[in-house]
Amino acid sequence: MPALPAQNLALAAPPRRGRLRAYLADHPVAMDWIVVAAATLLTLPLFAEFAIQGHWVRFALLAVQQLALRARRRSPWAVLVVTVAIDAALLYQSPNSSVMSGAMFFALYSVAVAAPALVAFGAALLASVPASVYYAFVYTPHGPEISANARYVGLVAAVSVLLMDVIAAGLGAWVRGSREHQAEVRAWAMRRAELASVQERNRIAREMHDVVAHSLTVMVTLSDGAAKVAPKDVERAQEVLGELSRTGRTALADMRRVLGVLRENPGTSLAPTPGMESLHALVAGFRTAGLPAVLTLTGAPPPPDPAFQLAIYRIVQESLTNALRYGRSVGRVDVTVEREGSRVRIRVENDGGAHDGAEPRLGTGGGLAGMRERAALYGGKLHAGPRPGGGWVVETELHWIEGDR
Repeated sequence: MPALPAQNLALAAPPRRGRLRAYLADHPVAMDWIVVAAATLLTLPLFAEFAIQGHWVRFALLAVQQLALRARRRSPWAVLVVTVAIDAALLYQSPNSSVMSGAMFFALYSVAVAAPALVAFGAALLASVPASVYYAFVYTPHGPEISANARYVGLVAAVSVLLMDVIAAGLGAWVRGSREHQAEVRAWAMRRAELASVQERNRIAREMHDVVAHSLTVMVTLSDGAAKVAPKDVERAQEVLGELSRTGRTALADMRRVLGVLRENPGTSLAPTPGMESLHALVAGFRTAGLPAVLTLTGAPPPPDPAFQLAIYRIVQESLTNALRYGRSVGRVDVTVEREGSRVRIRVENDGGAHDGAEPRLGTGGGLAGMRERAALYGGKLHAGPRPGGGWVVETELHWIEGDR
């Protein structure tokens, strides 16, 4: 089954984004610079400390760490390694510093967005090791009231760093899961759209087959009859030619109705689909074409649902078309539509002889397949085959449940 184009997929399941999110999604470079600016803003105290103390090498390393975040989409793992390395270098060079860079959180978030959740949380634990070890065992806070509780303060800071890193990874994992869910929903919508498209194409193909096969068969038969009758009975030939013209106009209207569903014009006015009220005209048209068909309707009228009546009409139409096309020496064709409760029985039988030639089937089988599909829609099975004593019979039973559409 061919994949839907991107625009069709967007129509099937459009992403739920506001204007700002849509803009940032369409301009990833702008989003990368926003991340760099946010990380730099969180790290301003550390920039100020290094500038005041004149530690320009550390200042440069810190700047490189922030700028490295621009590559977080393409190389999240490399950015995380660089961030952890620079953080560790800056911390261990200043045993009494308690300020950390905010780049670590953005780097862990990017890894969690790109990797599975378990991998991301594992990366968060490993990335927290240098800073946690620093605060737990190296950090020496200074102040008159801190020296007695220095180890306790360091342990609290170590746990805080670990928790913040895990939270950053958890946020990234949540975003990743949300995106995967949206992708699954869009894929599901795409499959539904593809299935609906295939079903619609099959329906149109089935309708086109019914219209074209019936109309052309009747028109060819009428034209052949007119050619034979014209030298002997001009009035009869004119009558046949009039029926030929009516059949052609009806076929053209049916084709316009079927093809109208392909047009993306909501204002298109389509003719009503043929139903039970059209059966008499259908059988009369076949009689004019030379097929001795007799229609018998018994029981209550079929359900008023247009789709159900269209299925009855098309099954009768295809059966009569096959009788006209393939039957030989047909003396009578009986068309019976009988309703009994929720069941509608359809039986079309003729007493014609076998097909000429060795091949028992001259068509492609598309007509029979279409009739079986229509019957299956209403819980019926269609039987088509030779009948005892010669001829051909098509019979099925459609089931109607009140309220079905």
